[in-house]
Amino acid sequence: MKQALEGVRVLDFSQLLQGPYATQMMGDLGADVIKVERNGSGDIFRKMTFFNQWIAGDESPCFMAWNRNKRSLAINIKSEEGKKIIYKLVEEADVVVENFRPGVMARLGYGYEDLKKINPGIIYCSASGWGDDGPYLTRPGQDLLVQSVSGALMTSGKKSDGPVAIGTALCDQVNALNSVYAILAALYYREKTGKGQEIKTNLLSSAIAFQMQDYFTIQNLGRTFERPESKIGHPGNGAPFGTYQTKDGYLTIAMSPWPTLVEALGDPSLMRYNDLQVLFDERDKIHGIIEKITLTKTTDEWLEIMLGLDLWVAKVNDQKDVEKDPQVVHNQTFVDIEHPKAGKVKVTNIPFKMSETPGQIKRPSPMIGEHGAEILEEIGYDAETIDKLLSENVISIEKIK
Repeated sequence: MKQALEGVRVLDFSQLLQGPYATQMMGDLGADVIKVERNGSGDIFRKMTFFNQWIAGDESPCFMAWNRNKRSLAINIKSEEGKKIIYKLVEEADVVVENFRPGVMARLGYGYEDLKKINPGIIYCSASGWGDDGPYLTRPGQDLLVQSVSGALMTSGKKSDGPVAIGTALCDQVNALNSVYAILAALYYREKTGKGQEIKTNLLSSAIAFQMQDYFTIQNLGRTFERPESKIGHPGNGAPFGTYQTKDGYLTIAMSPWPTLVEALGDPSLMRYNDLQVLFDERDKIHGIIEKITLTKTTDEWLEIMLGLDLWVAKVNDQKDVEKDPQVVHNQTFVDIEHPKAGKVKVTNIPFKMSETPGQIKRPSPMIGEHGAEILEEIGYDAETIDKLLSENVISIEKIK
């Protein structure tokens, strides 16, 4: 079957997470993503890992997670020969993605104004931390730093905990989604008009946008959110919305009719709290009362009772247990693929289905410069010239030992 972005070529100058995730999503949909990496060392993420552990000795799980369905070209983009190669690739490219600090690509001769002279239809997406100008222009932009400035750190945890980071790089990932959203719209516009355009996304704006209901409330009602002292799940919600310990684990209860929840808990006296304002004002106290009851049964026992009454509840999974969850298994959320060096690795699958143009995982994350020779052959370089570029260290190709 054809894929939705088949025939679209993306030059990916990005590294770390937000840019690579955006280009990986396009690769999943069939785009030809050429990852332009530093000659020799590659993407910075290739040197980062968790627990000081590596896949197949020296492959980074951080890098491998965000770089499937790409071809790698490791090249010295500051060299004259390197610049010629990039410009030649730009002639046939549809999209460029980069997440250097603002101004870096332009200084190297690869800014939007430079590349649109070569290819007027180019769609050029720059993803930054704070924006392309302004008082934070020279600051490093990174997910945790942006969580701090955007207010996101003050939405999780208990009031007495102080700021609590969201336990995933959510700002990076939301901005990646916004980048793809904008790129797809630009491709559609170009199809109708023939015009390319420049796109600028940033972590800060994306981080604030995913809190839009909070900020709408703050700015229009003049109220601020104060985190509770209990495990209520959102600073703006009252009981029962939150997490509760059971005899053998944890359970979450979302928006559930109070009388029905009281029936499930088996304590009619709790109807004295059946008022939205009371449930908010006394949420910490009510949370404690509910948790004393939930501690008397196992999570599965509560699920059977509460789901039987159509309450909005779920088991809290530890990350190590998620792949065994029946719905996760049914959805085929994790799949095995073959990596040339690591062998079989388990990856998260494409998170949606399309009836006519399904996404596919065709390639694992590439080795540094793995596809350099074939990419150069495609734009007219012969074997002798490629060997010369290798000997002059304009490009590099990592060999599997």
